[in-house]
Amino acid sequence: MPAPEAEGRGGSAFQPSRPGPDTASPLRPAVFLDRDGTLIEEANYLSDPDQVELIPGAVEALTLLRDHGYALVVVTNQSGIARGFYGLKDYEAVARRLDEILEGYGLVLDATRFCPHHPDFTGECSCRKPATGMHRDAAEVLGLDLAASWFVGDKLKDLLPSLELGGQGILVRTGYGPRYEDDLPPAFQVADDLLRAALVIVYRGG
Repeated sequence: MPAPEAEGRGGSAFQPSRPGPDTASPLRPAVFLDRDGTLIEEANYLSDPDQVELIPGAVEALTLLRDHGYALVVVTNQSGIARGFYGLKDYEAVARRLDEILEGYGLVLDATRFCPHHPDFTGECSCRKPATGMHRDAAEVLGLDLAASWFVGDKLKDLLPSLELGGQGILVRTGYGPRYEDDLPPAFQVADDLLRAALVIVYRGG
């Protein structure tokens, strides 16, 4: 199977050149996934578990990444809690529903981290993306190789942690992705959706 390509910022094809996971390393690479608009359909401050709907291809993407040795870590900003749009119990109900759906396909996330803050309501924090607190916490608990990891999402703030932590970022065109594509810094790549991003990650060595 030929290696998939993600698009570079100049319109030319990007052929990933980083090697695959280092099986000799005691640390495990991860794919840090945004949730809303990347893994599940964007629903604008989602608080109803009945509205959780996987984006097409998400199951195949997670299965592919898992089978190639990547830890699956969801990192999600949930400022709706700080804004008072919904509470912690609402967030937890949505998170449980997502886990239930994935378990139905034989998939279990290695970790989920969320930030309930917003600087206008709760002040600054170290976890709200593009800050790296959630990523660092998951890496410490799971023993992750941040520099060998990937950062995938539909907003620029999902990708920016890679500049501090190492690794590579891919913007997906689902969710809010199209809003960010034209002005995306050249350090990042673009894929149509999570499945396409997963193919790039897995087959980046050709």
